[in-house]
Amino acid sequence: MGFRCGIVGLPNVGKSTLFNALTQTAAAQAANYPFCTIEPNVGNVAVPDDRLQQLASIADSAKIIETQLGFVDIAGLVRGASKGEGLGNQFLGNIREVDAIVHVLRCFENDDIQHVDNKVDPIADAETVETELMLADLESLEKRVPNYVKKGQQGDKEAKIAASVLGQALELLREGKPARLTQPKDEEERRVFDQAQLLTSKPILYVCNVEEESAANGNAFSARVFEKARAEGAQAVVVSAAIEAEIATMEPADRAEFLSDLGLSETGLTRVIRAGYELLHLITFFTVGPKEARAWTVEKGSKAPQAAGEIHSDFERGFIRAETTAFADYIACKGEAGARDAGKLRQEGKDYVVQDGDVMLFRFNV
Repeated sequence: MGFRCGIVGLPNVGKSTLFNALTQTAAAQAANYPFCTIEPNVGNVAVPDDRLQQLASIADSAKIIETQLGFVDIAGLVRGASKGEGLGNQFLGNIREVDAIVHVLRCFENDDIQHVDNKVDPIADAETVETELMLADLESLEKRVPNYVKKGQQGDKEAKIAASVLGQALELLREGKPARLTQPKDEEERRVFDQAQLLTSKPILYVCNVEEESAANGNAFSARVFEKARAEGAQAVVVSAAIEAEIATMEPADRAEFLSDLGLSETGLTRVIRAGYELLHLITFFTVGPKEARAWTVEKGSKAPQAAGEIHSDFERGFIRAETTAFADYIACKGEAGARDAGKLRQEGKDYVVQDGDVMLFRFNV
């Protein structure tokens, strides 16, 4: 299962610089003028997880394979995007294809870097983007909902469900609120709502791009963004894209000292990844053996057969059981054999809900 986060924001807020740093590539052109990113650049980032190294050491695994999160660098948005201004139509289309929005906000002063509104105001910037997304959703639903209502009245069950849940989203948008506040009453409504791919239904992570001196604790600009995120039930992190770009060029051995000198305990990448995981309600399970120790991503609440399906569709189709050990037990018992002897290795069936950190071996027959 691939999860992708779209990096968005107004032009010149540091989106491409952050993307380059996160993916440790020069795939996105970072330049001081609007629309330098036209085609969305896509990069997969290995998710840092100290547990994987510990598991590999115990199992003497030949290879370590991290789970990954995808990042898409999407062209900068301007006012009127919902009506096609700038690269509006392309921007909106690219957002529909991602699972979450990473909204980069400029939280630093710098007279050498142009701002489209000639002022630094991250809250106003956030509202500009959110307004364009709401306007696009509003226009879409005002066309679709009346058709669903009409078909529902004629006995179309699916249309009746759509009229109910998307009608609720339409009312929220008319009140100036994002569609993500919609509350589907059951699984059918949830499915229809998700299929609608509304732009404002996507969860949001605000990334406060600050100057180097504020990378550890943020600044007055970022404090306002965190307050906004709390009010919305969103996530926010502080990152200095310039620092991340510098770290990306360093040898791994030099990074810890560099971070320490700046008063940082971890990279911005780690903070963004962790917040992205929480935002998408993701967890990690592991498979461990002499050939490789590997991390896999599933949504929280996934059952054992679904986790097996992440490895191979045959595993899910022919699922018999999952031999499961909690991470802490695997470490304490020094591996699978020790966990089995201590009674910590469990045989779990189709209804088992996978827990973060589970070490799993799937038995199947097709």
